Amino acid sequence: MSEFITVAKVGAIPEGTGRAFAVGDKLVAVFNLGQGQYQAINDLCPHMGASLADGHLESGVVTCPWHAWRFRVSDGTWCDNPRIKTDTFEVRVAGDDIQVRSK
Repeated sequence: MSEFITVAKVGAIPEGTGRAFAVGDKLVAVFNLGQGQYQAINDLCPHMGASLADGHLESGVVTCPWHAWRFRVSDGTWCDNPRIKTDTFEVRVAGDDIQVRSK
């Protein structure tokens, strides 16, 4: 059964950026969209494994820093081919903890 894992404190991820965290056996990129909203996807780009947490985030889309593949952080869909997706993870804020549900 999955559980929520605390990955960071509110304020630890600057607005408009992402950070990578180990959640179970996965690396998860958690993005701060602003106004208390966080989204999480698999940190490893399915193209060549770059860290998506290091990518540029704009309007809910993260751009891979290596080859510019773009993914919607809400559902993990590759913007250029919606048949390709990366895993997403449920995120919640509990008190001042940012938590991600493990899979």
